[in-house]
Amino acid sequence: MGTLLNFMIIFFITFSSLFFVMAHPQQMKINRNDGHEDDYEGSSNLVNLQYHMGPVLASQVLNLYIIWYGNWKPTHQTIIRDFLNSLSSDVSSSSIPSVSDWWKTVRLYTDQTGANVTDTLTLSGEYHDTTYSHGAALTRMDIQSIIKTATSYDNSLKRKLPLNSQSGLYLVLTSYDVKVQDFCRAVCGFHYFTFPTLVGATIPYFWVGYSGTQCPGICAFPFAQPKYNGGGGGGGSAGGGLNNPSRNVMGPPNGDVGVDGMISVIAHELAEVSSNPLVNAWYAGDDPIAPTEIADLCVGVYGSGGGGGYVGKTYKDRLGNGYNLNGVNGRKFLVQWVWNPARKRCYGPNAMD
Repeated sequence: MGTLLNFMIIFFITFSSLFFVMAHPQQMKINRNDGHEDDYEGSSNLVNLQYHMGPVLASQVLNLYIIWYGNWKPTHQTIIRDFLNSLSSDVSSSSIPSVSDWWKTVRLYTDQTGANVTDTLTLSGEYHDTTYSHGAALTRMDIQSIIKTATSYDNSLKRKLPLNSQSGLYLVLTSYDVKVQDFCRAVCGFHYFTFPTLVGATIPYFWVGYSGTQCPGICAFPFAQPKYNGGGGGGGSAGGGLNNPSRNVMGPPNGDVGVDGMISVIAHELAEVSSNPLVNAWYAGDDPIAPTEIADLCVGVYGSGGGGGYVGKTYKDRLGNGYNLNGVNGRKFLVQWVWNPARKRCYGPNAMD
C-alpha cells in the first residue's frame, strides 16, 4: 500500500542492504510448463495476486483533485500536471511508448461485475494550501484533515473543492519543507480512503511527498544515489552533482531530481489506489493491513531485464537523460512498471518482448 513498504521490510531482513530494499525488487525466475526457463522482470509462479471482491475505480470518468500543500514552484506543478494529463491522452505514433499505453496495464484489473479500471482520468480541480493549514510536520491522519480543509466551505459559503464521493479521487502533494510521518524512512507515498467521521464521506486518496531535499537517494532513485552508497543524495534539482555520470545516476528527463522522482511514485500509488481503493480488491498476501499490491511487485523495474539492482533497458533523450514513456507537450517520464495479470509479470509499454 505505502510505496516500497512491504518490500523494504522483507529485503532488509533478507539481504541487509538498505539501498536494495528501498529501490529494487528481487528478480525472480519462472519455471514454465513448456520446458523453457526464462528470466522475466519480476516474474514468478509464486506471486499469488488475488481479487478479494472489492471495488476498483471503474467510473466512466475519474475526477482527480490535486491539493498542493505548502510552497510549490509553478514549474514543478506543470511537470506533474502534464504527467496526469498524459494518462488519458491520445498521442501520435511518434510518441510511443506513451503514458496512456502504460495505463492500459492498470486498466486490465476488474471488479466482480467485470468493470475495468477507468480509461478516462480528468484533472477536475486544484487547491493550493499555501498557509500550511496543518503545520509542516504531518501524521498520516493529517493527510485526511488536509482533504477536509480543501473540501470545506470558504467565507463565501462555497466549497474550495467538491466533496465527490461518486467519482472523485484526491491527491495530496507536500512540498520540500513538509515532513510526513514515515516519509523517507518507510514510504515515499501511500494511498488509503477517508473516514466519513473526519472528511464527511469515504473517498479514495493518495499522498506523495517531494523528496528532492529530504531523501532523493531513496525516493527519487535512479536520479540520485543514497548517501551511504557514495552518492550525493542531496539537492532537489538537476544541479548539485546528482547527474554526474561518474556517480552512476540517471539524469532526470524534466530537469528536477525531486519532481522526476515523484512522477514514478505518483504513478505507483495511482495504479494501486485504482486497483485497490478500499484495500479489499487486488493484492497479494493474506494481510490487508499491509498488502502487496500491483506496483509493489515491480518496484525498481523500468524496462526489460530490470530487477536485482538494474532498472532495465530505457531510453535517453538528446541530453542523455533517462526515460521510458512519452507524454503530452513533448514531455518524457521515467515510470516504474506494474504487474500485468494476463502476462503474470511486471510489464510496461517499452518492453522489448
